[in-house]
Amino acid sequence: MMLFTLGIYYITPWIRYDRGEGMPDQAILIDIAGRRFYFFFIEIWPQEVYYITGLMIMGGIALFLVTSTAGRMWCGYSCPQTIWTDLFVSVERFFEGERNARIRLDKSPWNFTKIYKRLLKHITWIWIALLTGGAWVFYFADAPTLFNQIITNSASFDAYLWIGLLASFTYVFGGIAREQVCIYMCPWPRIQGVMMDEESLAVMYRYDRGEPRGPHKKNETWDDRGDCIQCRQCIVVCPTGIDIRDGLQLECIQCSLCIDACNNIMTKIGRPQGLIAYDSLKNFERRAKGGKNVFRIIRPRTIIYSILLILVSVIMFYSLMNRSEIDVNILRDRNPLFVQLSSGDIRNGYTVKIMNKSTAEQQYSIEVDGIENLHIRIDGVDKFDEHGAPIITVTRDKLRSIKLYISIPRNSLTADSMDVRFKIKSIDNDAQDVQVTSFKGPKL
Repeated sequence: MMLFTLGIYYITPWIRYDRGEGMPDQAILIDIAGRRFYFFFIEIWPQEVYYITGLMIMGGIALFLVTSTAGRMWCGYSCPQTIWTDLFVSVERFFEGERNARIRLDKSPWNFTKIYKRLLKHITWIWIALLTGGAWVFYFADAPTLFNQIITNSASFDAYLWIGLLASFTYVFGGIAREQVCIYMCPWPRIQGVMMDEESLAVMYRYDRGEPRGPHKKNETWDDRGDCIQCRQCIVVCPTGIDIRDGLQLECIQCSLCIDACNNIMTKIGRPQGLIAYDSLKNFERRAKGGKNVFRIIRPRTIIYSILLILVSVIMFYSLMNRSEIDVNILRDRNPLFVQLSSGDIRNGYTVKIMNKSTAEQQYSIEVDGIENLHIRIDGVDKFDEHGAPIITVTRDKLRSIKLYISIPRNSLTADSMDVRFKIKSIDNDAQDVQVTSFKGPKL
């Protein structure tokens, strides 16, 4: 899991996706300067932030579903803090040895060997932290271009600043703080209890099989005693230093290292594996009554979470597949509300903002109706369709703002505020947007 998740993190910015000439070819890109978020064929604009909100809701529901099914499995296998902590510990183990060797090294006086090992460990940690910070900034700019700028010392100050900040946090959280982040900083351990019930799976010590515990010598009988031999290997391997035999605890991230350690010991002493295993509180009651283990993954709680996840996913997919390639915003002038011309006509001014979300240049006709005898004037436009509607050209992936004036004879006013409808339609495809605003005049 560590290699898989880190591979996704480090490789993703380098994946290319062809969007056409003049468009960024990075598959996943958060373009702050261009105010876009690109995800392969999906392009999210600032006003479409609700898609990001939908993804966050889906992620939250998925996390609730996983937690109600198998406890803190996210924390133990996929959380970035867990992944980088495992990587930093792997480096520490490589240079300083297993836990007992590291304890001895920590207690030993400073000498060449200790300085040499510690120096190599921290240098490697710093390189990992720098690569982590560097990989993250690649999501916000073209990765090959930014990489070349960084190694040639020509990147912007912001790039180096963010690499430094992210590298510092990675170094401190993954190498120094480690489990303290999970215990004291992360809010999820305090929330997860609400998502779990007595059927939820969690890493548990099966005390009904392990007690009474105590040392065991070869050829001794196993009568009137449990399978736990007090080897304490489950405590040794625990990244947060807890004793799983004390029951469910806030500090347990369910990484399952205690399961592996205990199974190895059980194999060596000739006892069945599973003294520490994924289990539920309900199974302890079943075994106490002479029953067998039952793992109920499908139950009301998980069904509700699954339905919610599917529902939000369908809504997101439908909305994405039917999104319009045009977005229009009409702003009516408020100062003054209207102008009376020398001819006696009443005129209102409007700012029409047309956003072309397609990947090609588009021409849009502007039709206005809802009021009789209206006259339209747009500055800088000299092209009209066969119905006399002005035509506006908007380049691909851009926003164009134009000034439009509507004037009508005063005797055509039926109220001091009348609805007027703008219909902006693409000449090249079926994309269109209809906006309704008001036309203001003097009180009748």
